[in-house]
Amino acid sequence: MIKHLPSGAIHVNNINLWAHVGVLDSERDCGQSFLLDVTLWLDLEKAAKMDDLSSTLDYSIAINRIQQLSFQINCQTIEHFSKRILDCLEELYGDLPMKIYLRKCSAPVQGFSGDVGVEMGRHFPNN
Repeated sequence: MIKHLPSGAIHVNNINLWAHVGVLDSERDCGQSFLLDVTLWLDLEKAAKMDDLSSTLDYSIAINRIQQLSFQINCQTIEHFSKRILDCLEELYGDLPMKIYLRKCSAPVQGFSGDVGVEMGRHFPNN
């Protein structure tokens, strides 16, 4: 169990995704746009000091895998989609502390032009 957050974090923001997620049949049939922010906490000291790529993580792999997932998924809730993204990240990087913020860019609510988001995380130390 992790006792405290590592001193560094990698942030990947505004990953554009297209997915078939929503309560309405039309949302699941046609798909829609999502934006995703990912934060992964890890020790970055060795990579920073030695300029050593093997001492950090390759975030391009996560981006590609999440994009693949977004094309395959068909579900009703952004909560479920978020869980599947966290599962994917955990599969890639293990039990690093991680947080995602997934936003549905055009929620089908009459008179509403904003976005709707879900924030979820895993592997945080107990407070």
